[in-house]
Amino acid sequence: MFAVLPTIRKPLAWLWVAIVAGLSACAPGPSPQVGPISGARDAVQVALLVPDGSERAGDALYAEALENAARMAMADLQGVTVDLRVYPTAGQETQAASQALRAVDDGAQVILGPLYALETNAAGLAIGAKGVPVLSFSNNAQVAGGNVFVLGPTFANTANRLMAFAAAQGKSRIAIVFDDNQSGQLARRAIEQAARNAGVSVVTANGYALSQQGIIEAVPGIAQAILATQADAVIFTADTAAALPLVSQLLADKGIDPAVIQYMGLSRWDVPATAISLPALQNGWFARPDPTLFAEFSARYSEIHADAPLPLAGLAYDGIAAIGALVRARGTGALQPKGLAQGSGFLGVNGVFRLLPDGTNERALAIAKINNNQVIEIDPAPRYFANTGF
Repeated sequence: MFAVLPTIRKPLAWLWVAIVAGLSACAPGPSPQVGPISGARDAVQVALLVPDGSERAGDALYAEALENAARMAMADLQGVTVDLRVYPTAGQETQAASQALRAVDDGAQVILGPLYALETNAAGLAIGAKGVPVLSFSNNAQVAGGNVFVLGPTFANTANRLMAFAAAQGKSRIAIVFDDNQSGQLARRAIEQAARNAGVSVVTANGYALSQQGIIEAVPGIAQAILATQADAVIFTADTAAALPLVSQLLADKGIDPAVIQYMGLSRWDVPATAISLPALQNGWFARPDPTLFAEFSARYSEIHADAPLPLAGLAYDGIAAIGALVRARGTGALQPKGLAQGSGFLGVNGVFRLLPDGTNERALAIAKINNNQVIEIDPAPRYFANTGF
């Protein structure tokens, strides 16, 4: 199922959100847990860095899901054997750095993980001179580059996909509404660049303090700016778990009618599922991975582990799948930072993706629309990359 994709040259337009924060440092953790080893002398040794041992709620579940998905991918590989060794980072910078060094000393040829941006940066710096790549689960493009690649979907990728689709639908005057914090500012800049790429204009960009009172105070001015600049579409950087429900509804109440001015989102609007019933999001567009492939993965995962996978788990599967595909096609010599970035890409549980020379990634996304509390796919995710050069 997972392989290096062939080069296909056909016209195609497209492209994918979130930012993961880092944590403070702590002391190095215990020795690695060594996974099942085939005994084959040509096995590819992969170190999986997960936030096991963290005191933060949810990290133990993340660690378990990532390891489960990685082992599923190992079982699916054809012609390549992976020796997976698991190293707990507790989600901390210093421990991630020390565990990355330990993994390389143990013979790791590639690091899969860690999860958070700051620990990713620390791990990448710690082994930067050793020629071992880091395939992080973060989606923070600021830590990508050199020997570090991020597997998570980036703001730029999602923004490019949405802006290209908006331009194709005749939307040419875009308003950006963003959380006025570091993440929101990064998202705003990604949208502005994507708009330039697509040939559309950002006519106004307005932020709000990330609090209920901050949103309430900012919305009248934001609505006035959208109307004054005659924007024909509004894109929100907020997600459904934070500001989006309030800011979208208040703007609709102030005359920014989502039936007239197209609402778009840089985050998934179908997570949680209850979000699709929000009145202001009706008719709205957002980008998401091909749902069919993840549904297949989810069904298999649930059958094996008696629980649904966290969406994050798909990144671990994709990482092992990419490693296996590269080794099968080009040998272990491909497991170098320069070898990982190749144009044709891979097919993963979230669809087609490829690693870029700057350490970021491209992921093929579908455009979905919320209509009468239902999600309708209006533009499917591409199944290959037409442009295979960098």
